[in-house]
Amino acid sequence: MGEVLTIRERTEREESERLSPYAARSALALREREETECNIRTRFQRDRDRILHSKPFRRLKHKTQVYLAPSGDHYRTRMTHSLEVAQISRTIGRGLRLNEDLIEAVALGHDVGHTPFGHVGEQALREILGHFEHNEQSLRIMTLLAGDGQGLNLTEPVLDGILHHTGDGIPHTMEGQIVKIGDRIAYLCHDYDDAIRAGILLPEDVPSDIRQVLGDRPSPMISVMVSDMIRASAGRDRIAQSAEVAEIMNRFREFMFERVYYNPGLLEERRKGKKVTQMLYEYYYEHNEILPETTRLCAQGDPSLAAADYVAGLSDNYAILQFQQFFIPKAVLNN
Repeated sequence: MGEVLTIRERTEREESERLSPYAARSALALREREETECNIRTRFQRDRDRILHSKPFRRLKHKTQVYLAPSGDHYRTRMTHSLEVAQISRTIGRGLRLNEDLIEAVALGHDVGHTPFGHVGEQALREILGHFEHNEQSLRIMTLLAGDGQGLNLTEPVLDGILHHTGDGIPHTMEGQIVKIGDRIAYLCHDYDDAIRAGILLPEDVPSDIRQVLGDRPSPMISVMVSDMIRASAGRDRIAQSAEVAEIMNRFREFMFERVYYNPGLLEERRKGKKVTQMLYEYYYEHNEILPETTRLCAQGDPSLAAADYVAGLSDNYAILQFQQFFIPKAVLNN
């Protein structure tokens, strides 16, 4: 009688036979706390599912990507951005025969530490606390705050990819390195798409040197950068880009910061979002007792940390509702 394998074991064997020698193997991934293995899912698949079904991930559907108050249904949120990062990154990973489950887990979890109101909320907490980075907050959420204060007990490669998806650090796995660049591809191209929809940009506004290499529509832009990453990384033990595309991508990023991210037309709403974040932090700092018990326990008696954890986790919509409750008088109607 032949060997009987579980579905998970069969998948792990397929990983060993099919994937690149440089790919991460789910069977080798370690967790902080050992667990009984699932008969169906690999460790990376379980991590992906835990992130997908978590409250921090669900809140991303009401967290700003670029536009605080978009007049339309089709603008990106942090959730749609994360899904788009996952798809772009998986395409690259498949082209290089890397572990798509690890890629997807990192991509879905990379932005859960973002504050309400996008980067202005992050800036508000950074100015108050002296230090606040959304990637570090993502790690704190995954290792402690999520799961009712127990964390999600994710594997080390997933946590490493989430922590180093931005900043100077380089993920240890090639899958994490893909997400680091795939995140930039996604937000540049899709924020550009949203900027056109918002009337902030026209395709002809894109400088000619960028258009010559990437084109002026999001889909071909993504295709050029994805194809380039696959070609430049093939047969190598780290993810790379060609010098030409990497330089043009940086030029495109500079263009987007100049014309979109620092656009004067967006500054007023961002100012409001930053003020709401600051005032909510101050209120919760002074009234720690109204915070959830789990939040206070995770902060280990530090009222500043408890307030920051709670405010950082709020969606835009809920932050505005809380602001109205605490700071806006209720209207009194005379009959």
